[in-house]
Amino acid sequence: MDASRGTLDGQVALVTGASRGLGRAIALALADAGASLHLAADGSEEELAQVAGACVERCPSARVSRAILDLSRPDAPADMVDAAVREHGRIDILVNNAGVRIRKPFGQFTADDFDRLMAVNLRAPMLAAQAAAAHMRARGSGRIINVASQLGTVTDTHASLYGMSKAALLYLTRSMAVELARSGIVVNAVSPGTTATDFILATLTGAQRASRIDKIPAGRLGRPDEIAQAVVFLATTPATFLLGHNLIVDGGETAK
Repeated sequence: MDASRGTLDGQVALVTGASRGLGRAIALALADAGASLHLAADGSEEELAQVAGACVERCPSARVSRAILDLSRPDAPADMVDAAVREHGRIDILVNNAGVRIRKPFGQFTADDFDRLMAVNLRAPMLAAQAAAAHMRARGSGRIINVASQLGTVTDTHASLYGMSKAALLYLTRSMAVELARSGIVVNAVSPGTTATDFILATLTGAQRASRIDKIPAGRLGRPDEIAQAVVFLATTPATFLLGHNLIVDGGETAK
C-alpha cells in the first residue's frame, strides 16, 4: 500500500497546470493521499475533466473541482484561489506547477517571449501564493510547493528565459519560506530533471533522448509519478523544519 495513502484526508490542494504531464501526475498522487482538489489549467476542458474523474476514482471520498483559466492574466491567480476556497471552504496546499517553456537561441528571444514566460512562470506563482497565504495564515498552517526545474541551477542550450524564470522562482521560494514560517506556512520547491512526459517524449528525437539519458547517472529519464511523489512528500512530511528547500529530482544529473 502507498505509504502516503490517507495522510491528506480532509485537506484541500490546488494544483495548477493539472490537465497533463507533471500536473496530472501530481493531482493523481495527491488524490491517492486523500486530498480533495481544485484543478486549474489552460488546456482543454475535456482533458481537465478526465483528470478530475481519475482523481475521484483514486479517492472516492474526495471532492474535485476544476477551472480552465489563463494564468498570464494578472487577476487570474487570486481569482483561482478564491474559487478554490468557495468550492471547498479552505485551502491547505498550493502546488504552483503551471509553466511555459520557450526554446530559442538567446539572440532570438523577444520582449513578448519574456513577458509571456515570466507572467506564467514567476508572476502567477507569486500572486497565487500571496492569495493562498492569506487563507492559510488565518488557519495557522499550510503548504506551498513551487515546481521549478534543474535548469534553475544549471544551464542548457536555448533555455535562457526558462532557466532564468526558474532560478527566480527558487529565490522566491526561499524568501517566501523565511517570511511565512512564523505563520505556520511551509514553503519548498521541487526541481525536476528531464522527465518522460508526453510533451518531452514528443519533443526529443531518438538521438536527443539517448544523449540526454547518457548525462543522467540513473541511466534513464524521470517518470512523472516520481516527481509527483516528491511533491506529496513535501505536502505530507511532519518535518516542518524543512523550509525553503529545493528538492532536486533528476536522477543525479546535477550531483555530478
